[in-house]
Amino acid sequence: MKYYITRRNNNQDFIDQAFNSFFRPFFTEDSSSFMKTDVRETETTYEMEIEMPGFTREQINISLENGYITVSAKQEQKSQDKYLKRERATSFSRSYYVGEVNKEQIKAKYESGVLTVSVPKEQQKICHSINID
Repeated sequence: MKYYITRRNNNQDFIDQAFNSFFRPFFTEDSSSFMKTDVRETETTYEMEIEMPGFTREQINISLENGYITVSAKQEQKSQDKYLKRERATSFSRSYYVGEVNKEQIKAKYESGVLTVSVPKEQQKICHSINID
């Protein structure tokens, strides 16, 4: 189990501090359990399978910039109620280095809580030698 350092904030009242401290061992801030990813290599592509349960296709965004593909998702719960703790309205983001690839060749599908992204392999730069006469 992890050890936690609790920092006191004078702006919080006693109830908020007690509530947050009570749930800390059960609900951690560790994001490593979210967006678990399997990467499989084929002859021409890398196939990424990313767990994203609870999101809809419209809540997921994929972008490519400077050789990094970033997958992000944002889930908002619209309600006027006052919550003591809220964990389901959340957002996640994770980036993967894929090199300089043609974005038109990246394909994605979302099915049963798993986002599958197919990324072409980076084109190898071929160095040609020139014979000297």
